[in-house]
Amino acid sequence: MAQPKPKTPAPATSIEMLGARLQKIINSPTAQKAQAAIICKAPDEAQEDWDKIIEAITETDGVYVTYEDDGTLRVFWDVPDKD
Repeated sequence: MAQPKPKTPAPATSIEMLGARLQKIINSPTAQKAQAAIICKAPDEAQEDWDKIIEAITETDGVYVTYEDDGTLRVFWDVPDKD
């Protein structure tokens, strides 16, 4: 009996790639230690994707975004107290 071909993963959408890029920045050891990360839109990223991601970030409890004078965004977050 023939083996079925493995499914090829669907290519990531532009918003998924943007999300993965920002997740990598936010999850970096430096950002985790500082509880903050500086992010900016790359020239090849769609403004619509960027707006959706930033909206999702700002709607997350305990996460804050400030717009810097140079056009970057500072994302910072609260870390819950450990009991």
